[in-house]
Amino acid sequence: MTTQQPVKIRLLSLLSDEAAQLRSFVALLVNEEQLLVSGETDALMALAQQKTEQYRKLQRLNDDRLRLLTQIGLPADDESVRKLCGAEPNAAAPWDTVLELARDAQARNTRNGKLITELMQHNQAALSTLLSAADQPALYGADGQSRPIGGGRKLGSA
Repeated sequence: MTTQQPVKIRLLSLLSDEAAQLRSFVALLVNEEQLLVSGETDALMALAQQKTEQYRKLQRLNDDRLRLLTQIGLPADDESVRKLCGAEPNAAAPWDTVLELARDAQARNTRNGKLITELMQHNQAALSTLLSAADQPALYGADGQSRPIGGGRKLGSA
């Protein structure tokens, strides 16, 4: 057993854990997208907390991987991970899975960010419309008859 064998085993374990966490994170992003599209904004707050927790777990795993590489004097890059995984067929499959899931998470997160921006713009436009309508006098009375602009009493006046 070479001196890098325990490091390789540890790296593969970290990559397996990271892939599992990324799968969970992508599932949260899928759920977030569904909530955004359906307009279920109340459920987004709980989901945001779950996303933060998942992100912290992912960050710890990433830090562990980077620490492992730097402890043995390798740069924290794709080439180093592939070198440690070994030359045998499919040795780098766990790393490829992590990279693929990370790209998927990034794309979904970007898309969800755009959906959030659109939702905020829609809500701002609706709020602006409501606020401007509140400043306008009523054109119809409670009886359904039209009223001239500026006529009648204002609320709170005698």
